[in-house]
Amino acid sequence: MTHTTASDHTEQFEARWRQVLERDKRADHEFVFAVRTTGIYCRPSCPARRPKRENVAFYTDALAAEAAGFRTCKRCLPRQAITPGDQAIAGVCRALQQAVISAERPPTAEQLAVVVKLSASRLHTLFKAAVGMTINQYTQALRSAQVRAALDKGASITDAIFAAGYSSTGHFYRRAERELGMPARRYQNKGQAMTIEYTIATCELGQLLVARSERGICAIALGDSGDELIADLLERFSNAQKIMPSDDFAEQIQQVISHIEQPGAASLNLPLDIRGTAFQRRVWQALQNIKPGQTISYRELAEQIGAPTAARAVANACGANTLAVLVPCHRVVRGDGSLSGYRWGVERKRELLKREKMK
Repeated sequence: MTHTTASDHTEQFEARWRQVLERDKRADHEFVFAVRTTGIYCRPSCPARRPKRENVAFYTDALAAEAAGFRTCKRCLPRQAITPGDQAIAGVCRALQQAVISAERPPTAEQLAVVVKLSASRLHTLFKAAVGMTINQYTQALRSAQVRAALDKGASITDAIFAAGYSSTGHFYRRAERELGMPARRYQNKGQAMTIEYTIATCELGQLLVARSERGICAIALGDSGDELIADLLERFSNAQKIMPSDDFAEQIQQVISHIEQPGAASLNLPLDIRGTAFQRRVWQALQNIKPGQTISYRELAEQIGAPTAARAVANACGANTLAVLVPCHRVVRGDGSLSGYRWGVERKRELLKREKMK
């Protein structure tokens, strides 16, 4: 369950903020917004006075907002869309989040089941369907996020590990590279000792950033400003060694441009450096199996990966994708076929789909 904060400075945040300012009822089924100073979340069309922009966070739905600890607004009643099962899952998520934040031993599934008045097996089924992963996997994801946040703030690796509730450093280190995408020490140093090649090119959809690590292509981004694209990359890998593109990398960049401007004209088989949770990687792998010119709904994609009611989690995974076009999250649409948000702009999503259908 991810959200967008005011510090993200993304096109998606700006688009959603405009819809909130306009009280756009069409957005009521797309997201909710929460206000940190009041602890309340609302529908975009809520008639209440608009909050300050810097105090706002966006969530995919009421369940995600409640899992983060926000209360429902009594004017626009966004909670009406939550089923009793969703309420139970939101309560479980809050309990697990609180345990991780407090560095306590997380409650067991059996203990959680008693609190929400469900059998343990029923809770397991509902939780995995709603969140897209098991309770243990969700707890692990929370702990990993806690470690990343602590390392980002300058904590030592040992302090970060124990602050996230791990019982030993060895338990974390066995998972570190898979969860962080690199060894913990390298993550703490924002990619120090890594080599990143990157460049900005111009394509028919605007400015294009392509970056490559030792493993393969690690970032593809589209935007209006090359400087902003580079700034975002360097924030993620600020201490990595940046080098000028080599000849073979230049060839790969041209392949990416050709794939954008003439989709399907030639096969594309580039090595990718894909970093994410186990659930995200499942979604991204499924995305790569969608052929150019085809689209799929979030729910259909959730069914394909064996989590039929985890459409929300699938949408979040699509939003976390950092490899535009090569991991084609632009081919995922709403159930009615209309376009939803896209990390690099809905108009680019529309144009990509148009090009693929015309080929």
